[in-house]
Amino acid sequence: MSTILVMGGAGYIGSHTALELVKAGNDVVIADNLVTGYRSAVPEGARFYQGDLRDIGFLDNLFKTEKIDAVIHFAAYSLVGESVTNPLKYYDNNLCGTKVLLESMVKNGIDKIVFSSTAATYGEPENIPILESDRTCPTNPYGETKLAMEKMFDWTAKAHGLHYVSLRYFNACGADESGNIGEAHNPESHLIPLILQVPNGKRDAISVFGTDYDTPDGTCIRDYIHVTDLAQAHILAVQYLMNGGKNDIFNLGNGVGYSVKEVIETARKVTGHPIPAVEAPRRAGDPARLVASSEKAKKILGWKPVHDSLEEIISSAWKWHKNHPDGYAEK
Repeated sequence: MSTILVMGGAGYIGSHTALELVKAGNDVVIADNLVTGYRSAVPEGARFYQGDLRDIGFLDNLFKTEKIDAVIHFAAYSLVGESVTNPLKYYDNNLCGTKVLLESMVKNGIDKIVFSSTAATYGEPENIPILESDRTCPTNPYGETKLAMEKMFDWTAKAHGLHYVSLRYFNACGADESGNIGEAHNPESHLIPLILQVPNGKRDAISVFGTDYDTPDGTCIRDYIHVTDLAQAHILAVQYLMNGGKNDIFNLGNGVGYSVKEVIETARKVTGHPIPAVEAPRRAGDPARLVASSEKAKKILGWKPVHDSLEEIISSAWKWHKNHPDGYAEK
């Protein structure tokens, strides 16, 4: 049985990954500062430590207390808009925090890490679907810090023998089938939870930013991937490193793009609510299409998205949001 440390394991994707790790019979340790995570999202059976990524004393102590085989790193701020208005917050937490984590890992002889990266490392895509070998040219500080973190792993690998996998994923969505954990951001910026605020009585209508894109219905197309499928990819990446896999980067998406209008229409069908939509001007920096090629992850990691229908994704999200209209009851 492996002991896996999930940094940021009280957050959205981290908690779903921790839950899947526990279900698979792993020994799971979670560290989170609870700035954006929730204590009640931590699954039963996982040991929880509250502390900050940037606190080397906390990390050293954790690595001395627990015999960690591998780290999965989710501990980063991830709001694109906020990263533009407050870039130094993102450099401090995402970049400086990762530097401290790697310092502590090297010092304590822990040499395997799976990293939660992002499609934002690509910026405006040159090709669709996007391949791992495509140009990386982020258009915001969030993507820039994640790309710099990837490079930090690479240089640390060369200097200290670190083994890493970076997973660049697209639009994470949905919730665990139990409906007990799900997405809870404050402020919320993701499309599906925002749409579901309408049937939940939290907003009157959903805004559609731009209807004149070069797409079949004029709205942006995105690649939506169920959070449980993402969680499975992280587990496969840990196994891959444990089995001696080489350092690598993988895209995670379902390879199918859905437009904003299609997502709203599916949500109407799932919830039985009319969900009024209001057209609004384009937002700066929104590419028309973002769709991943996940062929490499399928081939090398043996990953296959299971919950890939838009209806299933939105149904699982609705199950969570309907029963938790205000998210988690406490921090």
